[in-house]
Amino acid sequence: MAMSLSSLVAVPSLKLRKTGSAETTWNQDISWVAVTELEDPQRFLSGGELVLTTGLRLKSAADQRRFVRQVQRAGAVGIGFGIGLTHESVPEALIAEANRWGLPLVEVQYEIPFIAIGKLVAESHSADHYANLERLLAGHQILARSLLTGGGLGELLKQLGSMLRTDVVLTQFSAQLYNSVPGKPAPTADGWASYPIPTGRRDACTLWLRQPFVDSGIVSYAQNLISVELNNMVKQRQAQRAMAGQVLDDVIHGTLETIEAARRLAGVGINSTRKNVVLVAESTAHHKQLVNISLPQALEAGVSAVVGKDLVTVISDDGSSATALAKSLSDHLQEAGIHAVIGIGGAYTKPNGLRWSYFEARDAVAHGLPVNEPERLSLTSLLLASEDVPLADMASESLTPLRKFDAAHGAELVTTLESYLNHNGSVAAVAEALTLHRNTVRYRLAQITELTGYDPSQTQDRVQLWLALAVQRLGSRNPR
Repeated sequence: MAMSLSSLVAVPSLKLRKTGSAETTWNQDISWVAVTELEDPQRFLSGGELVLTTGLRLKSAADQRRFVRQVQRAGAVGIGFGIGLTHESVPEALIAEANRWGLPLVEVQYEIPFIAIGKLVAESHSADHYANLERLLAGHQILARSLLTGGGLGELLKQLGSMLRTDVVLTQFSAQLYNSVPGKPAPTADGWASYPIPTGRRDACTLWLRQPFVDSGIVSYAQNLISVELNNMVKQRQAQRAMAGQVLDDVIHGTLETIEAARRLAGVGINSTRKNVVLVAESTAHHKQLVNISLPQALEAGVSAVVGKDLVTVISDDGSSATALAKSLSDHLQEAGIHAVIGIGGAYTKPNGLRWSYFEARDAVAHGLPVNEPERLSLTSLLLASEDVPLADMASESLTPLRKFDAAHGAELVTTLESYLNHNGSVAAVAEALTLHRNTVRYRLAQITELTGYDPSQTQDRVQLWLALAVQRLGSRNPR
């Protein structure tokens, strides 16, 4: 342990004697021992020292008082005055000035070398350093063991909080990965110290520690361990989402019998006997970051998967909380710098219901808002949810002649058809929207009829073409 003046005086072999009445820094740890015979040693002191002197140059009372003031202003813990060389006793002026400024003063006998005092203080610091080092190494072992024995991130942070005797929170964007505070309130800059966690990814992970606490160096080691564990968690999340994605892909495309589908869904954590809601998050610009991102705390109970290039989350919900959960996901992604569109499906039971919810969410994504509410189960979604209807093939057969013609002649038959259907068959509205002459629109519609065999002006043919466009639009977002 570091020594104070009081503990130093208590060492019999040093024969130190307290002189004067000042005790302001009597029990303060001595940072070092400084030996000086200067009249003004202030510029050579950094604070916390025990200043030893024989007063060789302190001939007058004024010099002695000035010396005390300079030492006190430098932040020293006290003065040790050696007698028997230039002064037979500690000067009265020096004692009075030390009392005045509250600076402890001790008398050092002639036969006691200053180096003995310095050596004792240095040894105490060395012992203290080794004790701290041993505690730090023990702390390292405890934290590392918490991971190696399977305790995971939660156990590591629990142990860290116990060592520092403070509250611990780990955040990642808007998500809280760990919080030791009851109620899990969000930490703030006021009253909390923050430490970034390096992971090599743009995941804005931060370790928060409630002040006050004493850091012996364990926090930096904890930062490195947390970084390693977070990278492991990313790899685990990728594997789990890939596995869940395979199951969902089979369920979505109806390649499994109902009993087998229910069994495989249960294997990845989805109970199909309850109502489930599907959230689909799509990001054209950031799909690589999207599929690896952590989920906000509100969605921790859900099952996330990668289907195609989209992040799909299945939550057990009757639909009442789906919008709020989708909003929390949207906010989380925005904070992570990921621009995504989220579609919400309806709440259904059984594997078939999960398929319907997925296609409803896919339909909702087409609206393009950050969060898109589900509509009633559309004919397109219902047909897509059934592998018994070769709708994708029908759509390709209807639209391929138009796409080939557009590619070969630089035409815009598909665009014209979409506009015609969106404007409820109004030639005038299409002409205005596409800045065309009405006769040009009619000519293009005739070409569409000739190439596809479907007349857009006829209701049944119009439905066929509209359905083909809808199927290809949804199918392009969910490639197998």
